[in-house]
Amino acid sequence: MLSSLLILAEAANAGAEHGAFVNTVSKIAGDFGVSWPYLIAQIVSFSIVAVLLWKLAFKPVIATLDERQHKIEAGLKYSEEMQAKLAATQQESAVVIKQANVEAARIIEEARKSAKDFLDKQTQEAAAKANDMLTKAQQAMELEHKKMLADARREIARLVVTTTERVLAKRLSDADRAAYNDTASRELAEFKG
Repeated sequence: MLSSLLILAEAANAGAEHGAFVNTVSKIAGDFGVSWPYLIAQIVSFSIVAVLLWKLAFKPVIATLDERQHKIEAGLKYSEEMQAKLAATQQESAVVIKQANVEAARIIEEARKSAKDFLDKQTQEAAAKANDMLTKAQQAMELEHKKMLADARREIARLVVTTTERVLAKRLSDADRAAYNDTASRELAEFKG
């Protein structure tokens, strides 16, 4: 823009062929209250301020904005990567949890089976012990019964012999008593056997 105004200024100073153009521009500038020396000074001042602002303010601000834009893009890219990793990790976690649940169910099933087997074994052992105890008790009862019968037979035989001796002692001779005693002893022996 500065260059176009300079060209206009040179055109005003140029020769007569441009005189009409200069007169027209001067007339328009005069109508609007434009003073060429002030206008050129303002254009030069504006250009200097624009160059200084560009170099000292806009360029660093634009560089900072570009840097922030790159950081934002890097952050978004990192965020997307982390979301992808998080999704993959969640899928892996779900698989691990599913495997852990399957393993836990298997262990629980094995524990139940072991407990059932142990209970069955203990029940069988208890039943076997109870049967042994019952068998031993029956054997002890039979043995006690036989012992009581034997004791009863002995006592009955003794009482029979004693009673027989008392009854026969009064009326029987010694020979008859011996014969009865032998007969009772034989019968008693047969009764025991």
